[in-house]
Amino acid sequence: MNDTLLNIALVVVLALFVIYAFRNSRKAKAKQAELKAQIVPGVEVMTNFGLFGTLVSVDEISNVAEIETSPGNIVRVHRQTLAKVVTETEAVEGAPRSVEEAMEIANREAEAREKAGAPEFGELSTTTTADDTVVGDTVVGGKTEDTPVVDEPVKKPVRRTTKKVDE
Repeated sequence: MNDTLLNIALVVVLALFVIYAFRNSRKAKAKQAELKAQIVPGVEVMTNFGLFGTLVSVDEISNVAEIETSPGNIVRVHRQTLAKVVTETEAVEGAPRSVEEAMEIANREAEAREKAGAPEFGELSTTTTADDTVVGDTVVGGKTEDTPVVDEPVKKPVRRTTKKVDE
């Protein structure tokens, strides 16, 4: 009886594995077909190794693609190295457009934190009231109008470890 249940379970697991394998291969083929339809001369592409450029031509017989990386510089690569077609994404309002802009934003935020008297690196602090209870990293309770505000660092509980004694 146990052998029969074990055999049935193994067959079910094998069947599920086969079904998922076929499903994933169908998805991969659909993705490849979509990419192949998008790869036409004149589009911006990226290769598997991170080379960006404009696709000049694709030779289906010899599997060679020509990419213009900068004006006058054409690179020949295997057609299967074309990883994706690069599309312009809509810029999110307030998001930096370059590394320099991101660094400027980060520096401004750091200066604002310093002016606000932010805790030093590695310190945790919260604004608590006299009625608040600190439990772990969270503050339980609420501020009332007549209680003064007190800045206290939140202390994490000490983690104690015990050694396993071999007997």
